[in-house]
Amino acid sequence: MKTAVTEMLDIALPIFAFSHCRDVVAAVSRAGGFGCLGAGYFTKDQLEEELRWIDDHVDGKPYGVDLLMPNRHADLGSVKLDVHSVPQQQVRFLRELLDAAHVPPLPRTEADAMIEAEIAKVNMTREESEALLDVALKHPIKMVVNALGVPSREQVERVHALGIRVGALVGRVEHARKQREAGVDVIVAQGAEAGGHTGNISSMILWPQVVDAVSPTPVLAAGGIGSGRQMAAALAMGASGIWCGSIWLGTRESDLLPEEKRALFAARAEDAVQTLSRTGKQCRVLRSKLTEAWEQPGAPPVLPMPLQTIATMEARLRIARGHAKDFMSPPVGQIVHSMSAETTVRQVITDMLTEYSDAMDRLQGIISDG
Repeated sequence: MKTAVTEMLDIALPIFAFSHCRDVVAAVSRAGGFGCLGAGYFTKDQLEEELRWIDDHVDGKPYGVDLLMPNRHADLGSVKLDVHSVPQQQVRFLRELLDAAHVPPLPRTEADAMIEAEIAKVNMTREESEALLDVALKHPIKMVVNALGVPSREQVERVHALGIRVGALVGRVEHARKQREAGVDVIVAQGAEAGGHTGNISSMILWPQVVDAVSPTPVLAAGGIGSGRQMAAALAMGASGIWCGSIWLGTRESDLLPEEKRALFAARAEDAVQTLSRTGKQCRVLRSKLTEAWEQPGAPPVLPMPLQTIATMEARLRIARGHAKDFMSPPVGQIVHSMSAETTVRQVITDMLTEYSDAMDRLQGIISDG
């Protein structure tokens, strides 16, 4: 397959995979697509370790790194974020919720250290993302993708000087134009159906709008893509490729907990809900008793990013350690309805290409019949 992005990045397939799991990233790139490691939850040392592993397992194929660089977040000043520095109202609310459900608490003598270790992985300010970018640029990556904000001209020029492309996720046309003006090479138009941080415009509306607004800059379609028919629809609307995240969560390579995978396999499209409660920004996750608790009368206010992420850290550690499936809320898009059993990355790609080919044959048949 040849599109603007396959030519730009020297890949065989215009299939891009966002994942926090290095095994997924490497497997997609080895299969001819483009794996992109989500680096928002790694320390600098951990990111260095992950990228070294990918370098050794990607067989020389191209891959990239995705960073969180939000335009707006809490002004933290000189405050050092730790388990005691965030507002405690939200922490107590979640603690009482899980206590009532008999979810085991963290070991008393280890709790603070465990929470601090997780807080150290939160990189949701531009300064923190810049530090991760420094690490990423020491590796043979082919693209840096920015989420939640517009990179500065200096950042783009720095990356371009190393022969690396720059991508950016957008959920609105005006955001796409700003990214193009900043010098971004690839725009990822992400519809509201997607998992994680999203806007409110559906994919079928957003994709062609962004394609028309930033042409000839290539656009990747994201949000609600997990099959070959959806891939065909995206390319038909002018996209140069597809950006998928949720569809990899149910693969053997995914590092989700077994309980999280079972929750995904049992879910319907409407169970992927938008909420502020995970990070402080609108984020689509799996509905659970945890998300529902924040919707009840008397729930505390949601904190701005990154404070909300930190305030919920203890609860998420308890949920994972306690295998509390009813409270698990991994980020996932509405494509969750099509995930019913564990598969492999290669099988997902094979099925996608087979269905894409069938869809194109069907369209060609309609044209021929006419």
